[in-house]
Amino acid sequence: MAFRGPKVWLWRWRRNPLKRRADMVESWVVLGVWALTVLAGVLAGWATAGSVEDGLARERVEWRPLMGRLTDRAPGKPAANGSASGDRVWAKAGWTGPDGSAHTGQVRVGPGSAAGTPVTVWTDPRGRLVTEPVGAAQARLRASLVGGVAGLGVALLPFAGGRVLRGRLERRRVAQWDVDWARFDALRGRPAA
Repeated sequence: MAFRGPKVWLWRWRRNPLKRRADMVESWVVLGVWALTVLAGVLAGWATAGSVEDGLARERVEWRPLMGRLTDRAPGKPAANGSASGDRVWAKAGWTGPDGSAHTGQVRVGPGSAAGTPVTVWTDPRGRLVTEPVGAAQARLRASLVGGVAGLGVALLPFAGGRVLRGRLERRRVAQWDVDWARFDALRGRPAA
């Protein structure tokens, strides 16, 4: 590893009689990699967030609540004093789809709910059982989080490629220094080490 001195702002573009072509190439590689990293990350994050938010908005429009009834008693004991404890169990429910066909499926209900208890079930346009769609605020949050993760993931690709390229340039530069020092030592009459 080469010796690194104190950091100087924009040192890569300053005039220096010791700067070689490899140093200038590295400066443009660094600039290009950072620009590509930021651009790729922002575009991927923005596109992914938009896609997720559109999908969740489509779910809010297409998914419909229907009234169903438990077909069997739910497992467990009901909460004391009829209070809702927040615990939910899976129970079998039946409902009639918009086309009049009968459907059954597993829904989350309070423990010990009696057979015939009315429950709200959410279905997609094909009549399949789905979860309740998320609200607009939660959809924006979820889209932002997924977009941020996707943007970071995509931005890692040019960043990692740039690090590999800079490592190769660094090794080539150090090897060139060795050649130059050997040539300098030969001019001074010293034997090469």
